[in-house]
Amino acid sequence: MNPLPASVPAIVRTRLRAAVRRPATRSAPGRPAPRLTSEEAGARTLVLRLCSLLLQYPDAELAAARPVLASSVTALPPSAAAGHLAEFTAWLTAGEPDALERHYVETFDLRRRSSLYLTYYLHGDTRRRGTALLTLSRRYRAAGWDTDGAELPDHLPVVLEFAALAGPGAGEAPLRQHRRGLELVHRALTDAGSPYRHVLGALLTLLPPATEADRAEVARLVAEGPPDEEVGLDPYGTHTPYGPYGEGEFAPPGTFEPPSPAVPTRVPPLTPPSRTEGRR
Repeated sequence: MNPLPASVPAIVRTRLRAAVRRPATRSAPGRPAPRLTSEEAGARTLVLRLCSLLLQYPDAELAAARPVLASSVTALPPSAAAGHLAEFTAWLTAGEPDALERHYVETFDLRRRSSLYLTYYLHGDTRRRGTALLTLSRRYRAAGWDTDGAELPDHLPVVLEFAALAGPGAGEAPLRQHRRGLELVHRALTDAGSPYRHVLGALLTLLPPATEADRAEVARLVAEGPPDEEVGLDPYGTHTPYGPYGEGEFAPPGTFEPPSPAVPTRVPPLTPPSRTEGRR
């Protein structure tokens, strides 16, 4: 199976960096890759790459590729993941571009509980998150993959690209590590009624089922939020787990909260030197 139809515009295909640079055959140390036929492996890789694309900002280039993306989903073998993606692409292809862009911003930029930066759910705003980001970057480089640096290494579309590139073992290890965060995002999207819940739903079908410990931790995250560590100024202007609006949001959907204006720096006016000073 061709992992991505050649008819996808080149500028969109470049978002799926390294799609054909390396075979998806590596396994994580100590964890054998699932035994898949070549057809199953191709379908799994395509699902991961489609999820990566569909979770990116729906700009003009992505909007132009919607018919091809929908046909790619239709061509997938029947599966739970394919069903979820079909639901999503039906909504995506029917939407007006401006409305799609607004929905994306409201969903992923204004709500902390559905942020796409995975290390936040595991480490919160703590020093440990910086270490986790560095470790993830090193994992990518060790696999021979050099991202363009446009996004943080824990941004879900980037993590999905790596999973498609490196295979079910090493490639999908970051997804398994952050399964609880993914479950939380899926729950938040479901609660909000966002069609993006279908993309997360498709992804979760590829991962091991949630354990009781996973479900308990997700419930704790919903109630308390990720770890918090006050370092300098609070970047969100609040010390509550998810911000002053609760429910995991910066602000209600559709609301833009401009940052507070900075206190102007008062610099005393320069006093020109007297004429007598200039004659020394």
